[in-house]
Amino acid sequence: MASRSGGPRERYRAQVRAEIKQAALDQVATGGAGAVALTGIAKRLGVSGPALYKYFASRDDLLTELILDAYADVAAAVSAAAEASASAPARARLHALAAAYRDWALAHPHSYLLLTGPPSPTYQAPPETVDRARAVLGPFLTVLAEGRPGPAATTLRGQLDRWAEATPAVTAWVRAFAPDADPGDALAGAVTAWARLHGVVGLATVGLFNGMGFDPAALLDTEIDTLADGYGLP
Repeated sequence: MASRSGGPRERYRAQVRAEIKQAALDQVATGGAGAVALTGIAKRLGVSGPALYKYFASRDDLLTELILDAYADVAAAVSAAAEASASAPARARLHALAAAYRDWALAHPHSYLLLTGPPSPTYQAPPETVDRARAVLGPFLTVLAEGRPGPAATTLRGQLDRWAEATPAVTAWVRAFAPDADPGDALAGAVTAWARLHGVVGLATVGLFNGMGFDPAALLDTEIDTLADGYGLP
């Protein structure tokens, strides 16, 4: 006998939830996160507005699921790149992680945009989103822990070291991906990688490099090589 979770009712519920999330992503595509509206989704799906609340408690609940899905998806892409490049030198592994992040963002631009900032002024992200974001950056910690930041990162490194000391969850995150690393060193690298990724990928995703005569992938490679140089990665 099939379990209740795999029965027709649950399969139907999962299908409707997936349709609602796709409709919301389509709204993001046309008007940004602020365009997500349950009434519009209900009209598209041919159901009443109140019917949607059987599947998502609120607009913010729907947005949270989209954000969690996006983080899980990009984390899987980055983790797969880490596994595939595990035997390569550190610099090549760093490039592989960055390329995986870039490729995911360009393939899923509307999901990526949900990760670049709060979807609305009143939105409060649940703690789980922090864990999902850290899962994306974790493989970067692993690679960057093999190097050490230069003198230019002294201030940043000290601030992040104090953050780790004051926040056990941060220390645990670093230890999970880089057990022997100095937290300040690894975090400085991961934060710098994150900023450089968002800088290049964010502009490329919305087409702001169009017509400038260069491939944004080349710019990202330059940024990653600069970071690798700063950490002395081979």
